[in-house]
Amino acid sequence: MCYYRGIEKEQHMSKNRRRPHRGRREKKAGMLSNIILIVALAVFCVSAFQLVKIVGDYAKGRDEYKKIQSIAINKEDSEPEKGFSVDFDELKGINPDTVGWIRFYPEPSIINYPIVQTTDNEKYLHKTFSENDNTLGTIFLNADNNANFNDRNSIIYGHRMKDGSMFRKLDEYKDKSFWEANPYFYIYTPDGREIVYHIYSAATVKDTDDVYLTGFENDEAYQSYLDMTKRIAIYDTGVEVTTTDSVVTLSTCTSASDEHRFVVIGVKEQENQMGQTK
Repeated sequence: MCYYRGIEKEQHMSKNRRRPHRGRREKKAGMLSNIILIVALAVFCVSAFQLVKIVGDYAKGRDEYKKIQSIAINKEDSEPEKGFSVDFDELKGINPDTVGWIRFYPEPSIINYPIVQTTDNEKYLHKTFSENDNTLGTIFLNADNNANFNDRNSIIYGHRMKDGSMFRKLDEYKDKSFWEANPYFYIYTPDGREIVYHIYSAATVKDTDDVYLTGFENDEAYQSYLDMTKRIAIYDTGVEVTTTDSVVTLSTCTSASDEHRFVVIGVKEQENQMGQTK
């Protein structure tokens, strides 16, 4: 009986001795929970700050480009058929790197922007037309191209923004029915030209693909290039392109991966002399 009581007493004392140990574990667990909570709150705050910054950038960028449009575009000439015109004196006064203006009509009408060009293709990736730091960047012509858009392949780059701005609406050309309703885009130049491009290819490519070639040794090499651009197209447009033609490749990012791009390629179909300010 004493032996039993002794064991019982020892067990009781052992339990009492274990209680402080369990308390330390609970205290450590509580501290860990607090640390996790603090980290989670910090991540949330940083994410919220970044989201607010992105939204703010989008708003500032949109407002700036609306202002640029109001300054440069003659509102009375809002349609190409009526002589859409751009005041390049005003544009060059804001940014001397101006080489043109790109516009889709009637849709996606949101693509209605100035085009710049410098010797550095990275300059306008995160700078607006007025050279303010902004994620929207600026639509720009490839540094290796001639500013008159007379190369066999001129490449124009623009971001694919989540708010639908810049070149995001090029995504619409993944649908053939959209192309059927909107097969043209227009480029206006400081020397008073309106160049009409007939879209003949829309495709997802890699940023290292030959679609980005701008120089060709001869007609045979250029013909091979044109055949390739038609072969990779998502759908057949039936638009004819020959070595006597020049094309413009519009390039933007895609959700596929960082190394993929979406391109819309148009062949020059017509060139008109406009009453634009040189």
